[in-house]
Amino acid sequence: MAEAYSDFALVYDRLMDNIPYDDWFDYIHGLLTEYGIKNGIIVELGCGTGNITERLAVSGYDMIGIDTSPSMLNMARSKKSEASTSLYLCQDMREFELYGTVSAVVSVCDSINYILEPDELVHVFSLVNNYLDPKGVFIFDFNTRHYYLDVVADATIAEDREDISFIWDNYYDAKSNINELALSLFIRETDDDLFRKYEELHLQKGYTLEEMITLVEQSGLELVCAYDAFTHDSATNDSERIYVIAREHGK
Repeated sequence: MAEAYSDFALVYDRLMDNIPYDDWFDYIHGLLTEYGIKNGIIVELGCGTGNITERLAVSGYDMIGIDTSPSMLNMARSKKSEASTSLYLCQDMREFELYGTVSAVVSVCDSINYILEPDELVHVFSLVNNYLDPKGVFIFDFNTRHYYLDVVADATIAEDREDISFIWDNYYDAKSNINELALSLFIRETDDDLFRKYEELHLQKGYTLEEMITLVEQSGLELVCAYDAFTHDSATNDSERIYVIAREHGK
């Protein structure tokens, strides 16, 4: 079974065409503006195919997209407009490196949930704190334990399209708080109805709000607030996706 987002990158945008990226961008851009980030360099950790990165670039930010999947980054680079100066780096967010500090770091689309060990997540947050300008802003989202346990646990999602079909099989281990998502892709390769099967395994950790707040504080970042996704309502244990806003601290 392939690593996550290797074969999936080939058809990611076609299968994710139901995601309201414009609305997501508006929310993220609004948060950046609200917390004083109206220009400058922004890093997106787990940028994938650049759907948010390039929207932020168009809005005037100097963007750096970081992802561990070369296939996803190739798709992101293909979206750059002639005016875009976005830089895409193939790095593991657990050990990412920059040449200097930046105005803000964002990480959305539950990229943070792919960090399965709390101590590694603290390290990621520490790196963010290190690379932020003084009082720079970190915005990230994550799917909650409640989402994995009570919403998608043991669920199977399937969709059949003319040239692509897929099956998502979810299994949530309540002991380890790891959600296993087995993805089977069936992609048409010829005009005579020949489909090739691809398989990937995605592992994501379910964190509670309280756990995430603790990890942010342990990293040295200053916690600002936590919102129920796409609102300005305070996050709760019933939230399925949470946005956290933190600031650089210590410089």
